[in-house]
Amino acid sequence: MQLVNLGLVGGGTVGGGVWTALARNGALMAARLGVDLQIVRVAVRDLKKPRSVAFPDKIVTDDWRSVVRDPSVHVVLELMGGTTTAREVVLEALRLGKPVVTANKALLSRHGEELFAASAKHSTNLYYEASVAGGIPIIKILRESLAGNRITQIAGIVNGTCNYILTRMKLEGADLATVLADAQRLGYAEAEPSLDIDGHDAAQKTGILASLAHGFWVKPEFIPTEGIRNISPLDIQFAQRLGYTIKLLGMVKEVVRGTGAKKGLRSIQVAVYPALVPNGHVLASVNHAYNAIAVRGDVVGETLFYGRGAGSDATASSVLSDVADAALDLKHGSNRRVPPFVSHTVRGSIFPISEVVSPYYIRLMVVDRPGVFARIATLLARAKIGISTIIQPEGHAGEVVPVILMLHDATHAAMQKVLGQIAKLPLVKASPVLIRVEPFE
Repeated sequence: MQLVNLGLVGGGTVGGGVWTALARNGALMAARLGVDLQIVRVAVRDLKKPRSVAFPDKIVTDDWRSVVRDPSVHVVLELMGGTTTAREVVLEALRLGKPVVTANKALLSRHGEELFAASAKHSTNLYYEASVAGGIPIIKILRESLAGNRITQIAGIVNGTCNYILTRMKLEGADLATVLADAQRLGYAEAEPSLDIDGHDAAQKTGILASLAHGFWVKPEFIPTEGIRNISPLDIQFAQRLGYTIKLLGMVKEVVRGTGAKKGLRSIQVAVYPALVPNGHVLASVNHAYNAIAVRGDVVGETLFYGRGAGSDATASSVLSDVADAALDLKHGSNRRVPPFVSHTVRGSIFPISEVVSPYYIRLMVVDRPGVFARIATLLARAKIGISTIIQPEGHAGEVVPVILMLHDATHAAMQKVLGQIAKLPLVKASPVLIRVEPFE
């Protein structure tokens, strides 16, 4: 049986999970692959740091270069996180012609273009299944299973922390701050939670999916990103009353636009934002820390992929999937059987968020007196934005009360403009809350 030796760089939660999972199922993988997989070197930042896994002292070092450059190491696993040293690790391994497996979404989001180019230059492969959605094999699905499809839409719940928070707000009526504190205590959220609740983690993952599906690199700075900080229990409550559930979505949509000579020009909308999802859609029922990604292909139609999006076991499962692919590619001498980043188009473009059309939900806090609706409706009418539903809920008597508006289709630019005008009205006493509606037609 062929032996493939692994060099592990990073001995934290993910690295320890991979070590444990391989110890548990290494014999099973060998029987399935005809390849014996062994971790022969491990690099960590601090040799004295306590760890959940006891690596054998003889294979552990704090010098990552000695692991990557070791001739006996056939595949390098970069599981250390971060974007500085991790970038050096991956580039050095690729320079040596060694396949690399990474779970590092931040690294790929920031340096993916450079890393994929290095992989091609040195005729080796970069595997990154674990970088998006934990245990859901979405990278393999887009690269291989749906290779015969043009991907027209991806809608993903790809941040488990936000989904956990929004689920508890819906089920318990709790406010965001209370649930966030619980999420931090339980380890679902970091002490500094902005990467999650402001949408940046979801944007990194969504950019990777968009790049893979459409064949050109989508840089994170070009992804409009909104988080969930402004979502209140009132929004959750009224969304439910209207037949919706609020979810933080990573959206990738193919857009066909243009007239005359430019008619049919294709670009993609890429964005992260909270949205009202119809309760009848499967994404509305994805709860707690789970992830789900709905993919629409022009041949296959609608598909859905669901599972745990984080955690040591879920991530380790995806890492071992990549290890299996790398081992089989080495066994059969086909290091680039499926290139790490498959380009389908010569070039592509991001559709401006200002031109994206959507229905909207608005929550206003207004002075409870006659004439308020008329002032707001006049501004919306001037902007040619129609109102489909108005709710002034009972039980909120007082000087300032909430008003909920459901609006017909409008561009993002038009909504931002009219919302600025509404916010300046003396009768409006708080910043308006605007949430898109995703009808999934």
